[in-house]
Amino acid sequence: MRRALIIGGTGLIGRAVANRLLATGWQVELTGRDPAHMPASLAAAGATFIAADRSDPALLTRAGDGADLIADCLCYTASDAAGLVPLARAANSTVMISSNAVYVDAAGNHTNSETPPHFAGPVREDQPTMAPSAGPDYQSREGYGACKVAAEQVLLDSGAPVTVLRPGKVHGPWAARPREWVFVKRALDRRPAVFLARRGAGVAQTVAAENVAALIETVADQPGRRILNSGDPDAPSGLEICRAIAGLLGHTWEEILLDDSAATTDPALGKHPWDAKFPIVLDMTAALDLGYVPAGDYATTVATGVEWLTSAAAGRAGNRALTWLSDPYFDSFFDYGREDRYLAARASI
Repeated sequence: MRRALIIGGTGLIGRAVANRLLATGWQVELTGRDPAHMPASLAAAGATFIAADRSDPALLTRAGDGADLIADCLCYTASDAAGLVPLARAANSTVMISSNAVYVDAAGNHTNSETPPHFAGPVREDQPTMAPSAGPDYQSREGYGACKVAAEQVLLDSGAPVTVLRPGKVHGPWAARPREWVFVKRALDRRPAVFLARRGAGVAQTVAAENVAALIETVADQPGRRILNSGDPDAPSGLEICRAIAGLLGHTWEEILLDDSAATTDPALGKHPWDAKFPIVLDMTAALDLGYVPAGDYATTVATGVEWLTSAAAGRAGNRALTWLSDPYFDSFFDYGREDRYLAARASI
């Protein structure tokens, strides 16, 4: 039986990878700091939890000894990557989760910069990236992508068979910040209308955790040093995402598609997490050439995430699932008073 070690295995991507590998006969071990976070469903399916802090390379090395696959979901800095190198050299195949936030356009703009990037077309793996940063500021807008680049380079320069994955906006159950909540909550609140800036045309590449897991399983059987994009087989617009979620929840609302003139008078109205000024689409050719088969498109795979969100909101998914309910990130998306005033003003015309 092949053995996989998933570093940070209790999170969004780690759970999906564990489920995928367990279903295909792998022995799976997950690392984390708190045994209480070990999913009961994964334990019941045969997964093992190993208490190991990401900052203790010696402990991780012992945990990874003899593993056929190492999947690192918590590699953010060059220091993290350096601690992973001994495991990667001993394993048959290693996967590091990076991000499409590393890519820059011709002007040097990236997904976290003040000026949005404008890519000429689907982004390939050879697209230029941010300059690497060895600093610890990976949680900042400018530091996140730069630190990821530095981590990638440490691993790829090590000579170990490491595959770097650069996913888009990841969705699925147990997301730390589930973007779909922006539309799920509105549907649960039975809002009569949904407002979408740029007429809902914004595209920011999505990827289901299930699809990341499918790609990891593919590269586990084909070790090598490479970089691969990771995205859903489609790249839905904000309007398409909105419709998919409303459909899953059986809710209908008026779609108020705002043009650029509305943004001038009220820039906050109609904003949503996929509201990219220019489309951000990942080219998946390299992954498909390896034989990767996606688990499904966005509308298919988002269903499990929507179900989890509704269960969590109803208090049926455990306390840890509810931390994002108080995340200030979402506050600006639910200004119903602003929307009601817009609707009232329109009705009075």
